[in-house]
Amino acid sequence: VQLQASGGGSVQAGGSLKLSCPASRIITSVFVKSRMAWYRQAPGKQRELVAALVSGGSTNYSDTVKGRFTISRDNAKKTLYLQMDSLEPEDTGVYYCNVDGASGNYWGRGTLVTVSS
Repeated sequence: VQLQASGGGSVQAGGSLKLSCPASRIITSVFVKSRMAWYRQAPGKQRELVAALVSGGSTNYSDTVKGRFTISRDNAKKTLYLQMDSLEPEDTGVYYCNVDGASGNYWGRGTLVTVSS
């Protein structure tokens, strides 16, 4: 199962973007119990965890995005989201979604976010 993240683009610092990651090919009963996360990879750097969401609703954010980004899920649509506000040039990178559940660990094709100063 290949996921496809979307919603990236080019924005100026202070702007907002909302990323989406539909997981229509993952059955609902697995989706609702899965751990979900967004990662990003900046140019020349390793991939890092940005935000994570577990089935019980608990969230975890990187210190660099805490208070600015919000991870959420829509179980009915089987879609993962990342609302990104107050974007900074340091947020530039390719963003990947990840769904880790009983049927496997799935990654999405990345979506590029570019934030200019």
